[in-house]
Amino acid sequence: MPVISVPQDFNEDDLFVDLEGIFGHSLFLKCEGFNFAGSIKLKAAAEMVEAAERDGLLRPDSVLVESSSGNLGVALSMIATAKGYPFLCVTDSRCNLATRLMMEALGGQVHVITEPDPVSGFLGARIDHVRALCASEDRYVWLNQYTNPNNGMAHYRRTAPAIARQFPDLDVLFVGAGTTGTLMGCARYFREWQRPVRVVAVDSVGSVTFGGDAGRRMIPGLGAGRRPPMLDESYVDDVVRVAETDTIRACHRLAGRGFLFGGSTGTVVSGAMDWLARHEGRELTAVAIAPDLGERYLETIYQTNWVRDLYGEDAVDSQALTGTSQALTGTSRAA
Repeated sequence: MPVISVPQDFNEDDLFVDLEGIFGHSLFLKCEGFNFAGSIKLKAAAEMVEAAERDGLLRPDSVLVESSSGNLGVALSMIATAKGYPFLCVTDSRCNLATRLMMEALGGQVHVITEPDPVSGFLGARIDHVRALCASEDRYVWLNQYTNPNNGMAHYRRTAPAIARQFPDLDVLFVGAGTTGTLMGCARYFREWQRPVRVVAVDSVGSVTFGGDAGRRMIPGLGAGRRPPMLDESYVDDVVRVAETDTIRACHRLAGRGFLFGGSTGTVVSGAMDWLARHEGRELTAVAIAPDLGERYLETIYQTNWVRDLYGEDAVDSQALTGTSQALTGTSRAA
Protein backbone atom coordinates (compact mmCIF):
# COMPACT_ATOMS: atom_id res chain seq x y z
CA MET A 1 0.00 0.00 0.00
CA PRO A 2 1.63 3.28 -1.07
CA VAL A 3 1.74 6.00 1.60
CA ILE A 4 2.89 9.43 0.41
CA SER A 5 3.26 12.90 1.87
CA VAL A 6 3.47 14.93 -1.36
CA PRO A 7 1.37 14.27 -4.48
CA GLN A 8 4.26 13.94 -6.93
CA ASP A 9 5.51 10.84 -5.08
CA PHE A 10 2.75 8.65 -6.57
CA ASN A 11 2.65 7.46 -10.18
CA GLU A 12 1.35 4.18 -11.60
CA ASP A 13 4.10 3.23 -14.04
CA ASP A 14 3.27 -0.37 -14.94
CA LEU A 15 -0.26 -0.32 -16.38
CA PHE A 16 -0.75 -1.38 -20.01
CA VAL A 17 -3.91 -1.96 -22.06
CA ASP A 18 -3.98 -4.60 -24.83
CA LEU A 19 -5.71 -2.95 -27.80
CA GLU A 20 -5.80 -5.92 -30.19
CA GLY A 21 -9.44 -6.71 -29.37
CA ILE A 22 -10.47 -3.14 -30.21
CA PHE A 23 -8.40 -2.31 -33.30
CA GLY A 24 -7.35 -5.70 -34.65
CA HIS A 25 -3.61 -5.16 -34.33
CA SER A 26 -1.48 -6.15 -31.36
CA LEU A 27 -0.54 -3.01 -29.45
CA PHE A 28 0.09 -2.49 -25.75
CA LEU A 29 -0.82 1.00 -24.55
CA LYS A 30 1.19 2.33 -21.62
CA CYS A 31 -1.21 4.39 -19.47
CA GLU A 32 0.46 7.46 -17.97
CA GLY A 33 -2.61 9.22 -16.56
CA PHE A 34 -2.83 7.56 -13.16
CA ASN A 35 -1.21 10.11 -10.87
CA PHE A 36 -2.41 13.27 -9.14
CA ALA A 37 -1.46 15.44 -12.11
CA GLY A 38 -3.30 13.12 -14.50
CA SER A 39 -0.62 12.87 -17.18
CA ILE A 40 2.89 11.86 -18.15
CA LYS A 41 3.96 15.48 -17.65
CA LEU A 42 4.27 14.84 -13.91
CA LYS A 43 7.61 13.14 -14.54
CA ALA A 44 9.07 16.02 -16.53
CA ALA A 45 7.71 18.63 -14.12
CA ALA A 46 9.18 16.89 -11.07
CA GLU A 47 12.56 16.37 -12.75
CA MET A 48 12.81 20.00 -13.90
CA VAL A 49 11.76 21.50 -10.56
CA GLU A 50 14.11 19.30 -8.57
CA ALA A 51 17.01 20.15 -10.90
CA ALA A 52 16.26 23.88 -10.61
CA GLU A 53 16.32 23.57 -6.82
CA ARG A 54 19.62 21.65 -6.88
CA ASP A 55 21.16 24.25 -9.17
CA GLY A 56 20.03 27.15 -6.99
CA LEU A 57 17.77 28.65 -9.67
CA LEU A 58 14.72 28.58 -7.40
CA ARG A 59 14.74 30.87 -4.36
CA PRO A 60 12.07 31.29 -1.66
CA ASP A 61 10.70 34.37 -3.48
CA SER A 62 10.74 32.80 -6.97
CA VAL A 63 7.68 32.60 -9.19
CA LEU A 64 7.59 29.61 -11.52
CA VAL A 65 6.39 30.42 -15.04
CA GLU A 66 5.93 28.07 -17.98
CA SER A 67 4.34 27.91 -21.40
CA SER A 68 2.04 24.90 -21.63
CA SER A 69 -0.92 23.66 -23.64
CA GLY A 70 -2.27 22.23 -20.40
CA ASN A 71 -0.88 19.03 -18.92
CA LEU A 72 2.52 20.36 -17.86
CA GLY A 73 0.74 23.37 -16.40
CA VAL A 74 -1.39 21.11 -14.21
CA ALA A 75 1.67 19.13 -13.07
CA LEU A 76 3.61 22.30 -12.23
CA SER A 77 0.60 23.80 -10.44
CA MET A 78 0.45 20.72 -8.24
CA ILE A 79 4.18 20.57 -7.51
CA ALA A 80 4.52 24.33 -7.01
CA THR A 81 1.72 24.51 -4.46
CA ALA A 82 3.10 21.45 -2.64
CA LYS A 83 6.50 23.16 -2.43
CA GLY A 84 5.21 26.66 -1.69
CA TYR A 85 6.07 28.41 -4.96
CA PRO A 86 3.64 30.66 -6.87
CA PHE A 87 3.07 29.44 -10.43
CA LEU A 88 1.92 31.18 -13.61
CA CYS A 89 0.98 29.13 -16.67
CA VAL A 90 0.96 30.87 -20.06
CA THR A 91 -1.39 28.90 -22.31
CA ASP A 92 -3.60 29.68 -25.29
CA SER A 93 -7.25 29.55 -26.29
CA ARG A 94 -7.04 25.86 -27.30
CA CYS A 95 -6.42 24.83 -23.69
CA ASN A 96 -9.39 22.87 -22.34
CA LEU A 97 -11.57 24.67 -19.81
CA ALA A 98 -11.29 21.78 -17.36
CA THR A 99 -7.51 22.02 -17.51
CA ARG A 100 -7.53 25.77 -16.81
CA LEU A 101 -9.90 25.29 -13.89
CA MET A 102 -7.73 22.50 -12.50
CA MET A 103 -4.64 24.72 -12.56
CA GLU A 104 -6.52 27.45 -10.75
CA ALA A 105 -7.92 25.00 -8.18
CA LEU A 106 -4.35 23.95 -7.43
CA GLY A 107 -3.33 27.55 -6.80
CA GLY A 108 -1.85 28.38 -10.18
CA GLN A 109 -2.52 31.52 -12.19
CA VAL A 110 -3.39 31.15 -15.87
CA HIS A 111 -2.72 33.66 -18.65
CA VAL A 112 -4.47 32.81 -21.94
CA ILE A 113 -2.94 33.96 -25.24
CA THR A 114 -5.76 34.63 -27.70
CA GLU A 115 -3.83 35.70 -30.82
CA PRO A 116 -1.20 33.47 -32.49
CA ASP A 117 2.09 34.81 -33.78
CA PRO A 118 1.82 35.22 -37.58
CA VAL A 119 4.85 32.97 -38.14
CA SER A 120 5.22 30.65 -35.12
CA GLY A 121 1.58 30.40 -34.09
CA PHE A 122 0.27 30.14 -30.54
CA LEU A 123 3.45 28.49 -29.29
CA GLY A 124 5.58 31.38 -30.45
CA ALA A 125 3.19 33.90 -28.91
CA ARG A 126 3.23 32.03 -25.59
CA ILE A 127 7.01 31.87 -25.49
CA ASP A 128 7.29 35.58 -26.35
CA HIS A 129 5.02 36.39 -23.41
CA VAL A 130 7.08 34.24 -21.03
CA ARG A 131 10.31 35.90 -22.20
CA ALA A 132 8.79 39.34 -21.59
CA LEU A 133 7.74 38.36 -18.07
CA CYS A 134 11.21 37.07 -17.22
CA ALA A 135 12.80 40.25 -18.62
CA SER A 136 10.48 42.41 -16.52
CA GLU A 137 11.32 40.86 -13.13
CA ASP A 138 14.02 38.45 -12.00
CA ARG A 139 11.67 36.64 -9.60
CA TYR A 140 10.23 34.77 -12.59
CA VAL A 141 11.94 31.43 -13.19
CA TRP A 142 11.21 29.77 -16.53
CA LEU A 143 11.99 26.06 -16.51
CA ASN A 144 11.60 26.04 -20.32
CA GLN A 145 10.30 22.59 -21.12
CA TYR A 146 11.31 23.09 -24.78
CA THR A 147 15.07 23.15 -24.12
CA ASN A 148 15.43 21.79 -20.58
CA PRO A 149 17.43 18.53 -20.74
CA ASN A 150 15.67 17.27 -17.62
CA ASN A 151 12.46 17.02 -19.64
CA GLY A 152 13.88 14.19 -21.72
CA MET A 153 15.96 12.81 -18.87
CA ALA A 154 12.79 12.07 -16.88
CA HIS A 155 11.74 9.60 -19.56
CA TYR A 156 15.23 8.19 -20.07
CA ARG A 157 15.32 7.39 -16.35
CA ARG A 158 11.72 6.32 -15.77
CA THR A 159 9.37 5.85 -18.74
CA ALA A 160 11.64 3.83 -21.05
CA PRO A 161 13.01 1.51 -18.32
CA ALA A 162 9.44 0.76 -17.19
CA ILE A 163 8.58 -0.33 -20.75
CA ALA A 164 11.76 -2.37 -21.03
CA ARG A 165 11.02 -4.23 -17.79
CA GLN A 166 7.61 -5.34 -19.01
CA PHE A 167 8.51 -5.97 -22.67
CA PRO A 168 12.05 -7.34 -22.96
CA ASP A 169 11.25 -8.44 -26.55
CA LEU A 170 10.07 -4.98 -27.66
CA ASP A 171 10.26 -4.38 -31.42
CA VAL A 172 8.58 -1.02 -31.98
CA LEU A 173 7.67 1.93 -29.76
CA PHE A 174 5.18 4.65 -30.73
CA VAL A 175 5.64 8.04 -29.04
CA GLY A 176 3.75 11.28 -29.63
CA ALA A 177 5.81 14.36 -30.51
CA GLY A 178 5.10 17.58 -28.61
CA THR A 179 8.14 19.18 -27.00
CA THR A 180 9.75 15.82 -27.95
CA GLY A 181 10.98 15.31 -24.38
CA THR A 182 9.26 11.93 -24.06
CA LEU A 183 10.28 10.97 -27.59
CA MET A 184 13.95 11.86 -27.16
CA GLY A 185 14.28 10.39 -23.67
CA CYS A 186 12.79 7.05 -24.72
CA ALA A 187 14.62 6.96 -28.07
CA ARG A 188 17.99 7.55 -26.43
CA TYR A 189 17.36 4.83 -23.87
CA PHE A 190 16.39 2.24 -26.47
CA ARG A 191 19.26 3.21 -28.79
CA GLU A 192 21.55 1.98 -25.97
CA TRP A 193 19.42 -1.07 -25.14
CA GLN A 194 20.20 -4.77 -25.57
CA ARG A 195 18.30 -5.14 -28.87
CA PRO A 196 17.22 -2.89 -31.76
CA VAL A 197 13.91 -1.10 -31.20
CA ARG A 198 12.24 0.87 -33.97
CA VAL A 199 11.08 4.24 -32.60
CA VAL A 200 8.12 5.74 -34.45
CA ALA A 201 7.21 9.36 -33.77
CA VAL A 202 3.52 10.29 -34.08
CA ASP A 203 2.76 13.90 -34.99
CA SER A 204 -0.35 15.91 -35.85
CA VAL A 205 -1.17 17.11 -39.34
CA GLY A 206 -0.53 20.86 -39.32
CA SER A 207 2.51 20.55 -37.07
CA VAL A 208 5.92 21.67 -38.40
CA THR A 209 7.96 19.43 -36.08
CA PHE A 210 9.16 17.19 -38.91
CA GLY A 211 8.83 19.75 -41.70
CA GLY A 212 5.92 20.75 -43.87
CA ASP A 213 3.50 23.64 -43.69
CA ALA A 214 1.80 24.79 -40.52
CA GLY A 215 -1.94 24.21 -40.37
CA ARG A 216 -4.87 24.56 -38.02
CA ARG A 217 -4.62 22.37 -34.91
CA MET A 218 -7.41 22.55 -32.36
CA ILE A 219 -6.52 19.63 -30.07
CA PRO A 220 -3.82 20.56 -27.54
CA GLY A 221 -0.90 18.32 -26.66
CA LEU A 222 0.99 17.06 -29.69
CA GLY A 223 2.46 19.02 -32.57
CA ALA A 224 4.21 22.38 -32.67
CA GLY A 225 4.22 25.63 -34.61
CA ARG A 226 8.01 25.71 -34.56
CA ARG A 227 10.62 22.96 -34.64
CA PRO A 228 11.30 21.68 -31.09
CA PRO A 229 14.90 22.50 -30.08
CA MET A 230 15.32 19.11 -28.39
CA LEU A 231 14.47 17.07 -31.48
CA ASP A 232 17.27 14.96 -32.94
CA GLU A 233 15.80 13.10 -35.91
CA SER A 234 18.70 10.66 -36.03
CA TYR A 235 17.02 8.86 -33.11
CA VAL A 236 13.69 8.54 -34.97
CA ASP A 237 13.12 5.69 -37.42
CA ASP A 238 9.71 6.60 -38.81
CA VAL A 239 7.19 9.42 -38.53
CA VAL A 240 3.41 9.14 -38.87
CA ARG A 241 1.23 12.24 -39.13
CA VAL A 242 -2.37 11.96 -37.99
CA ALA A 243 -5.29 14.18 -38.98
CA GLU A 244 -7.34 15.48 -36.06
CA THR A 245 -10.44 13.74 -37.39
CA ASP A 246 -8.63 10.42 -36.98
CA THR A 247 -7.55 11.45 -33.48
CA ILE A 248 -11.20 11.99 -32.59
CA ARG A 249 -12.33 8.72 -34.15
CA ALA A 250 -9.70 6.78 -32.23
CA CYS A 251 -10.74 8.42 -28.97
CA HIS A 252 -14.42 7.61 -29.60
CA ARG A 253 -13.59 4.05 -30.55
CA LEU A 254 -11.66 3.58 -27.30
CA ALA A 255 -14.47 5.20 -25.32
CA GLY A 256 -16.90 2.79 -26.96
CA ARG A 257 -15.04 0.00 -25.18
CA GLY A 258 -14.90 1.82 -21.84
CA PHE A 259 -11.48 3.48 -22.13
CA LEU A 260 -11.67 7.28 -21.89
CA PHE A 261 -8.36 8.70 -23.11
CA GLY A 262 -7.16 12.17 -24.08
CA GLY A 263 -6.52 13.66 -27.48
CA SER A 264 -2.80 12.92 -27.52
CA THR A 265 -3.56 9.26 -26.87
CA GLY A 266 -6.05 9.18 -29.73
CA THR A 267 -3.39 10.61 -32.03
CA VAL A 268 -0.77 8.08 -30.95
CA VAL A 269 -3.15 5.13 -31.24
CA SER A 270 -4.40 6.21 -34.67
CA GLY A 271 -0.84 6.65 -35.93
CA ALA A 272 0.27 3.33 -34.47
CA MET A 273 -2.61 1.46 -36.08
CA ASP A 274 -1.86 3.07 -39.43
CA TRP A 275 1.80 2.01 -39.16
CA LEU A 276 0.97 -1.52 -38.01
CA ALA A 277 -1.55 -1.96 -40.86
CA ARG A 278 1.25 -1.18 -43.32
CA HIS A 279 3.49 -3.78 -41.67
CA GLU A 280 1.00 -6.65 -41.58
CA GLY A 281 2.38 -10.16 -41.66
CA ARG A 282 5.15 -9.45 -39.18
CA GLU A 283 4.94 -10.62 -35.60
CA LEU A 284 5.87 -7.49 -33.71
CA THR A 285 5.83 -6.63 -30.02
CA ALA A 286 4.56 -3.05 -30.12
CA VAL A 287 4.00 -0.51 -27.34
CA ALA A 288 2.52 2.99 -27.52
CA ILE A 289 2.56 5.66 -24.82
CA ALA A 290 -0.78 7.19 -23.73
CA PRO A 291 0.06 10.57 -22.17
CA ASP A 292 -3.22 11.26 -20.37
CA LEU A 293 -6.85 10.33 -19.73
CA GLY A 294 -9.98 11.83 -21.22
CA GLU A 295 -11.83 13.75 -18.51
CA ARG A 296 -10.30 17.07 -19.56
CA TYR A 297 -11.61 16.61 -23.10
CA LEU A 298 -15.29 16.08 -22.29
CA GLU A 299 -16.21 19.54 -23.63
CA THR A 300 -14.18 19.13 -26.81
CA ILE A 301 -13.39 15.81 -28.52
CA TYR A 302 -16.17 14.01 -26.63
CA GLN A 303 -18.72 16.76 -27.29
CA THR A 304 -20.56 16.05 -30.54
CA ASN A 305 -21.46 19.68 -31.27
CA TRP A 306 -17.83 20.81 -30.82
CA VAL A 307 -16.60 18.10 -33.17
CA ARG A 308 -19.20 18.75 -35.85
CA ASP A 309 -18.77 22.53 -35.73
CA LEU A 310 -15.02 22.22 -36.34
CA TYR A 311 -14.73 19.11 -38.52
CA GLY A 312 -18.13 18.51 -40.13
CA GLU A 313 -20.98 16.05 -39.80
CA ASP A 314 -18.95 12.98 -40.71
CA ALA A 315 -16.07 13.58 -38.29
CA VAL A 316 -17.17 11.01 -35.73
CA ASP A 317 -17.17 7.47 -37.05
CA SER A 318 -16.14 5.08 -34.31
CA GLN A 319 -16.56 1.99 -36.51
CA ALA A 320 -13.21 2.32 -38.24
CA LEU A 321 -10.22 4.60 -38.61
CA THR A 322 -10.25 6.31 -41.98
CA GLY A 323 -6.60 5.70 -42.78
CA THR A 324 -5.99 9.35 -43.73
CA SER A 325 -2.82 9.43 -41.64
CA GLN A 326 0.16 10.55 -43.66
CA ALA A 327 3.27 8.39 -43.27
CA LEU A 328 6.77 9.76 -43.45
CA THR A 329 9.89 7.61 -43.42
CA GLY A 330 12.79 8.66 -41.23
CA THR A 331 16.18 7.10 -40.74
CA SER A 332 15.92 3.36 -41.29
CA ARG A 333 17.22 0.81 -38.81
CA ALA A 334 16.43 -2.86 -38.59
CA ALA A 335 13.49 -3.62 -36.33
